Amino acid sequence: MITSVLVANRGEIACRIFRTCGELGIRTVAVHSDADANALHARVADTAVRLPGAAPADTYLDADLLVKAAVASGADAVHPGYGFLSENAGFARAVLDAGLVWIGPPPDAIEAMASKTRAKQLMGLAPLGEVTEADLPVLVKAAAGGGGRGMRVVRRLEELGAALESARTEAASAFGDGEVFVEPYVENGRHVEVQILADTHGTVWALGTRDCSLQRRHQKVIEEAPAPGLSAELAQELCALSVRAARAVDYVGAGTVEFLVAGGEPHFLEMNTRLQVEHPVTEAVHGIDLVALQIQVAEGHALETEPPHARGHAIEARLYAEDPAHDWAPQTGTLHRLAVPEGIRLDTGFTDGDEIGVHYDPMLAKLVAHAPTRAGAVRKLAGALERATLHGPVTNRDLLVRSLRHEEFTSARMDTGFYDRHLTDLTEPAPDPHAPLAAALADAHGRSRFGGWRNVPSQPQVKRYARAGEEIEVRYRHTREGLEADGVRVVHADARLVVLEVDSVRRKFEVARYGDEIHVDATRLTALPRFPDPTAQHAPGSLLAPMPGTVVRVAEGLTPGAAVRAGEPLLWLEAMKMQHKISAPVTGTLSALHAVPGQQVEVGALLAVVEEDQ
Repeated sequence: MITSVLVANRGEIACRIFRTCGELGIRTVAVHSDADANALHARVADTAVRLPGAAPADTYLDADLLVKAAVASGADAVHPGYGFLSENAGFARAVLDAGLVWIGPPPDAIEAMASKTRAKQLMGLAPLGEVTEADLPVLVKAAAGGGGRGMRVVRRLEELGAALESARTEAASAFGDGEVFVEPYVENGRHVEVQILADTHGTVWALGTRDCSLQRRHQKVIEEAPAPGLSAELAQELCALSVRAARAVDYVGAGTVEFLVAGGEPHFLEMNTRLQVEHPVTEAVHGIDLVALQIQVAEGHALETEPPHARGHAIEARLYAEDPAHDWAPQTGTLHRLAVPEGIRLDTGFTDGDEIGVHYDPMLAKLVAHAPTRAGAVRKLAGALERATLHGPVTNRDLLVRSLRHEEFTSARMDTGFYDRHLTDLTEPAPDPHAPLAAALADAHGRSRFGGWRNVPSQPQVKRYARAGEEIEVRYRHTREGLEADGVRVVHADARLVVLEVDSVRRKFEVARYGDEIHVDATRLTALPRFPDPTAQHAPGSLLAPMPGTVVRVAEGLTPGAAVRAGEPLLWLEAMKMQHKISAPVTGTLSALHAVPGQQVEVGALLAVVEEDQ
């Protein structure tokens, strides 16, 4: 019987596994890099083992170090979570060779299915060899791992070489394996998958379907179970194919078989030999705990002959610290507050006051809603996201709410091209016109505690804020009756709550301030100085780091004086395990280059300057 589990992972998935272990009376062991020394998963575990360093290659991807941590901590089992080494057969063998229990599939099954190239061969498919114009578009894909990393869509043959190099670099950084392959890219299909669970006694469960079609950069954003709009025959076919794939490799444990459904026909994508990020939606509709079942299977217990029946519908949204309106740029900073309404499952690796750094994935949390119907689950999740208290860096919260309420999603007609078609509309600013005024009034009340309300009417007071790149000026005045703003009746104002009445409609605004960062309900503002700093300006054509990260590559031969074209890639940053391309803003001459490979840069750092041709 398992008594102590080391989770060879971090963040949300480590915390989620620890929760189940605690319920089962199993002692928990965390591992953490130096960057994660104060991370939630390291704090909540019974024991935490330091992995010296910050880079994944030196910590969470070092199999020897992880096995030594398990032995040193007295753990008798290892759970790999997802990502990192979760689909690495060598790591699974090392755990077993150390006399520990591996809470996952047999190494041979991982070897057969975790490499997407070998999995396709097992299913009678093969990746493309030499790519020609007739094959386009194609998808460059990492052979190991998942989560959208190491994936590139190529629509022009001359872009293939750069895509292969970039994908290899990103895959090696994320998974410790730079192998990539090329396959046909199916446009606008639906991403549908089947959750399987198998024991050592010959039972294989197919726990229904999930739809994961809403994706950005090939990484899932919104997932649901069951997949809507599938015929009963197609759903049964997908489940049968998944069970067949599992039995073909003598699979044991939890896994997922993924398909692209186009024209009513399924196309096998891959089998993930691990727990998936989106597993909570399956747990919700089947009323099970997949981690508990993984542990049960690892202990040699048999599953019931048939899985529990599905009930209702569940939808999960991934909350990311990123800016969808600016190429999904990851964001860093302090997560001051995160709270969701009752009745919503929240899986997170953060708590109030935690820092969101640059080293790992930008996912803050997963929110899951379960209801008797799909429409009910959609409404419940969208409403919960809208009402969630979320104080910290910019996130994709507004995008999630709008996506869930989009007619294409509510009618279950979405596909993997959803964001390609709708991102511009979904990220169109829709600012609350009175949020800046509420912030100013709350601030004015706070200041009034020291000076008191004025006894005579004053000159208008002016406050300046930044909101989504836009500067806003707010005017109000102190009067004998209190605070006054044109066209708005101020019913109540204190440092945390402002009540305004406009055209006889009364609204409440909750205000929270953290230095210059202000949150008014779901609106994030930055307080600006009354007079702008003239030294903060940059020359036209300046390329600034859109996020903190590491310069991983500079375009070959790029030196000051080089001629560049608008849109031409000049350098690449890596932040939160993803690479981000920095391109020339105009056609002209590179007059300065400050970035060098390996350099750590902060957001706003000057990387290069391009002088536009006249």
